[in-house]
Amino acid sequence: MFEIDGVTAGYGPTTVLRDVSLRVPPSTVVALLGPNGAGKTTLLKVASGLQPAREGRILLDGEDVTGRTHFELAGRGVCHIPEGRGIFHPLTVRENLLLFSPKGAQRDSLERALQAFPRLGERLHQVAGTLSGGEQQMLALARAYVAGARVILLDEVSIGLAPVIVDAVYEFLERLAGEGVSLLLVEQYVNKALAIAEYVYILGRGRITFAGDAGELSDDDVFHRYLGIEVATAS
Repeated sequence: MFEIDGVTAGYGPTTVLRDVSLRVPPSTVVALLGPNGAGKTTLLKVASGLQPAREGRILLDGEDVTGRTHFELAGRGVCHIPEGRGIFHPLTVRENLLLFSPKGAQRDSLERALQAFPRLGERLHQVAGTLSGGEQQMLALARAYVAGARVILLDEVSIGLAPVIVDAVYEFLERLAGEGVSLLLVEQYVNKALAIAEYVYILGRGRITFAGDAGELSDDDVFHRYLGIEVATAS
């Protein structure tokens, strides 16, 4: 269980998050939705140790890990894949994967990554920064996979990707959840997120405005809560 409990955070004098709480159960996809500027990226940064919380706690399996560094949380299995992929651009695909593989298991880890994303096998010796956007996203997900992440925080995982690549990415996310990984997903494509998420939180102006099962949200609810507009219905 990964939990964010009563977190308030911001930058300088500006408060971005106000008393935000959410839970990500094991083997579960949780969607975090909200308009631009709602604080979604800031919340992921706090959750992964990149941004300190002013108030509140971060809990991993019931243990308070508030204040732990990004590197310490990564060592505990919390992986943050930021918007922009989160890979080492000057390194090759192979070097990126080996860098995150457990010591003594590099060969097996590499094989697992290439089974998950066969296209990366065709790019092993290519510099990561020269890959297409879709291939870079595959590499970012693959490195989380080989690192044995228990909790993955994903910020706009499908941004800038072709529809066929988005489908492949989402198939892999479902596979990760099926293997016991917890996923907190920030996503611009609401319908895609709702299709695989079990729980949904909607963030508006730094506060949680909705929390519940994905099935509780109708299309009209999503547009009203996510975009702040009413959707006309046919009479």
